[in-house]
Parts: sequence; structure tokens; C-alpha cells
Amino acid sequence: MGHPKKPRKQYNTPSHPWNADRIKEENRLSAKYGLKNKKEIWKAESRVERYRRDARVLLGMDSEQSKKDSKQLLDHLISVGILSPNAELDEVLDINVEDVLRRRLQSLVHKKGLSSTAKEARLFIVHGHITLNGRKINVPGHLVSKADEDSIDFYPGSPVAKRLETGEAEVEEIEEVEAEE
Repeated sequence: MGHPKKPRKQYNTPSHPWNADRIKEENRLSAKYGLKNKKEIWKAESRVERYRRDARVLLGMDSEQSKKDSKQLLDHLISVGILSPNAELDEVLDINVEDVLRRRLQSLVHKKGLSSTAKEARLFIVHGHITLNGRKINVPGHLVSKADEDSIDFYPGSPVAKRLETGEAEVEEIEEVEAEE
């Protein structure tokens, strides 16, 4: 049993640290999703590897317990939104890193239009301007379930939300004045 203040590492580092193709792909993903460092990509890759490993093991077994476990794995991946609702266990082997990165809170805040860039979405989350189901969440890597996706919004007392509301009102007034002219 480990020390409670030192949890187990949640990712595996690359076996070949200076592979040019891997570095280019990581840089592309980092820029696209506004990630802080490569460790976030490695966490997503490790999560995908675990899902695939579990699926391979379950596909190789044929028992009642494996059927229950495969249903649990599929239900988890469907509820998180990584797989479609009518997915089969074979489709778990097709999951890639981008499927996991798309379900992060940071990506969904940017996709929903609450921020203009992915890096700005990260900043809003870390500074406590974003809520999920009415609860303030300050972890950009939080995986959002499909059911909770619509409940992402600004914190009610957030100065960023107030500034965006007043900014939108000013833009609408300018558009009205331009339309009258």
C-alpha cells in the first residue's frame, strides 16, 4: 500500500523519447487542444491503452463474468461519450487519443463557445470561472460525461461571465446602430 500523499503515476512515458514523428504528433495535439504539457497527452494515451487492454482480455474470454465486465466497460465508455450508444466491444479497439482529449472539460468549454481559444478555456477553468452541474471545477482534464455536457456554464458570480455579457450587449447595440444607418 502506497503513501496517501503520493498517489500512483497515472501515465507511462514514451519508450523512445526522441522519436521525431511522435514529437510532431504530440505538438499538434498540444496546440489543437491547448494542453499544458506532454504529460496530459501521455495520460490520455495510458487511458486508451487501458481501455484497449481490457477489451482484448474480455474478447479472449467466454464466461458470464466476462460478459458482465464487457457490459460495464461499454457502459462506462458510452456514458463518458467516447463510444456511440450502440457500440460493440470490438469498437473499443478503435479508440484513439483524440477521442479521450475531446471529452476533457477544457475541450468542451472551448467547443461550447464559452472561450475563444482552448488555452483561454484552460485559464477560465483553473481560475474557477466554470461550473459543471452548478459545482465549480478547476481541473481542465476532468472527463465530462455525455449527460453533464449541457450543464457546463460560467460560475454565477464570475467577472468573466459579466464581462462577456456586457461585451455581447455592446456588440448588439453597435450592430443595431449600423443597421439603422
